[in-house]
Amino acid sequence: MAASRGAVVLKTVKKIIVQFCPFESNVRSTREFLIMVGSEKARATNMNCEVITEVKHDRSEPTIDITFLDGERLVMKGSKLTTQEMLSALQNRCSAKDPQAKAGDKK
Repeated sequence: MAASRGAVVLKTVKKIIVQFCPFESNVRSTREFLIMVGSEKARATNMNCEVITEVKHDRSEPTIDITFLDGERLVMKGSKLTTQEMLSALQNRCSAKDPQAKAGDKK
């Protein structure tokens, strides 16, 4: 599926807030992203990472707000991105922040 290249690693992530209105037609990729980062396998990579879901009924655009351990934030608009694009953006940012991940990528 979306994470065919490997599991989602949340090692450098402090908090993920996923907001969406379930009645909108453009929330599929956001919900799939939530399933991936909320999975047991992903959560096991960082037990201290908070995954917060805010379901709203206000026709708002789906957004994903990720806060990293160093305080940096990544905000993605789910209506304009695929699940794979969101996962890639997260993993690229996590790899850049984690020296061990960089060493693992070179193998």
